[in-house]
Amino acid sequence: MGHLARLQLVGRVTYYLGWIALLCGGLAHLGIGQAMFMSVSLTKRNLFELSLVCFVICMASELRAIAPAPNEMTSAVKRQVAA
Repeated sequence: MGHLARLQLVGRVTYYLGWIALLCGGLAHLGIGQAMFMSVSLTKRNLFELSLVCFVICMASELRAIAPAPNEMTSAVKRQVAA
C-alpha cells in the first residue's frame, strides 16, 4: 500500500470516527445514553473535542494526499512520461 493510499485511508477512517463521536456527543447532549457515557468518563465536551480532532486529521490527510510533494510524481504523470 502506497503512502497516498494510506493517507486517504487515514482520512476516511478519521472522518467516520469524527461523525461517530459527534453523534455520541449529540446523544449525550439530549440525555440519551448519558449513563453509559458517564460510566466511561466521556463528557459532551470530550466527545466534541474528539470529533473536531478527527475532522482536522481527516482534512490534513486528504490535503496531503491531494497535493503531493514536488519531487513525487503521481501515477498519471508517470504514465504520460512513459508514453
